[in-house]
Amino acid sequence: MKFKGNAKCIPHDIAAIFLPYQSAWITDDSILKLMEKARQIGLSWSSAYKCDERTAAQGARNDQWVSSRDDLQARLFIEDCKMWAKIMDLAAKDLGEVVLDPKSKLTAYVLEFASGKRIHSMSSNPDAQAGKRGGRVLDEFALHPDPRKLWSIAYPGITWGGNLEVISTHRGSHNFFNELIREVREKDNPKNISLHRVTLQDALDQGFLFKLQQMLPADDQRQAMDEAAYFDFVRSGCADEESFQQEYMCNPADDDTAFLEYEVIAACEYASGANWQGRDPLTHGRLYTGIDIGRKKDLTVAWQVEEVGGMLLTRRVERLQNMRKSDQEKVLYPMIAESDRTCIDATGLGIGWADDAQDKFGSYRVEAVTFTPKVKEELAYPVRSKMEDRKVRIPYDPKIRAGLRSVTKQTTSAGNIRFTAERTQDGHADEFWGLALAIHAASSPRAPIEYTGAPSRAERWDGNPQDKDVTASETSGAW
Repeated sequence: MKFKGNAKCIPHDIAAIFLPYQSAWITDDSILKLMEKARQIGLSWSSAYKCDERTAAQGARNDQWVSSRDDLQARLFIEDCKMWAKIMDLAAKDLGEVVLDPKSKLTAYVLEFASGKRIHSMSSNPDAQAGKRGGRVLDEFALHPDPRKLWSIAYPGITWGGNLEVISTHRGSHNFFNELIREVREKDNPKNISLHRVTLQDALDQGFLFKLQQMLPADDQRQAMDEAAYFDFVRSGCADEESFQQEYMCNPADDDTAFLEYEVIAACEYASGANWQGRDPLTHGRLYTGIDIGRKKDLTVAWQVEEVGGMLLTRRVERLQNMRKSDQEKVLYPMIAESDRTCIDATGLGIGWADDAQDKFGSYRVEAVTFTPKVKEELAYPVRSKMEDRKVRIPYDPKIRAGLRSVTKQTTSAGNIRFTAERTQDGHADEFWGLALAIHAASSPRAPIEYTGAPSRAERWDGNPQDKDVTASETSGAW
């Protein structure tokens, strides 16, 4: 039989449905088990198989309660369960979306078996786990808004039987998921957790690429790759090296050096697939925009938020690179026009941008901000404060996440605070500063930031000052 692809690591049993690491997970019946894994290597798929096997068994005693990061993932998990039920010829009835608690609007996608037991697949709300008995699967655990709370509510549910399975990639060293792993490895495993770990390299060594290539179309470019080439392909496609190490090599990002912890960022992200750009016509709030200026090495990032009920909801993020100023203006000027207030980075080449925008829209609607160490400090802390209080929502996007993570806070030998970021091909923390400027634009009351303001044209004009309309905002700050 001829096989597709150029994989070198061929599974010992080619006919086997599952690879060794998947089989090890499925056959582990420990009461508490945890999978530290790379992305997209078939572990959620394997867990769906095990859920079916447990729930459909004659004499099965427990329902299964599955918690995913969001509604989309909850639906995908139940689809995997339905697929396995069909393959194994199990009598299963798709009950669709079932209301669990009308008052709290909690629902689950439900699959019922002839045994009378059910699999309930839910999104991330920890309260949905409260008061439920039976097995638990906590998928993408570290990505949940509050993993510690989710564990605390889910764990008592297995008191009268069932297993608790945790499956996830990492989300920072301070995340509760990593705390559980460190308990196992460093503190004599007080919870008696059965720990599994599968990196991308582990999966490739056990035949993952071979399996993948049999599923891909014959003309897919990955068919020509061996394991080393595929490894490099995945690595180069990640937002940055930190993302690759965390998402694929099970190495949590260091939250001690980053200004924003992963857990803080994850708690503010919209659900994957959410229509975050759509505004509710009944609650149209004020729009505010922050623009961090770049051209070649760095990006121009324009970040727009809508203020609704004390929340700042991201409605638009534009990332522009290697574009002429006139072409960038075609994208950015409409954003400024519809915004109540816009703050523009007026550092370096940005000063011309700020001048032109103020001339067009007025200095009362466009504020020029020149970045200095002091200014960056005063812009950065409100970002973290808003995110810690969950008063801002941001897109679920790996590049945005990497941009926010790239900022570090350093203390100089003189005791001064500096905010720095490594420059990469994708910019220089431009997303962070775009968001910071948007939050400053929305600040209320409009307290002046202690910054070195960009001099207005009126201040630089050498004619009679009385011939110019010089406002207080234009003359604030030294220059």
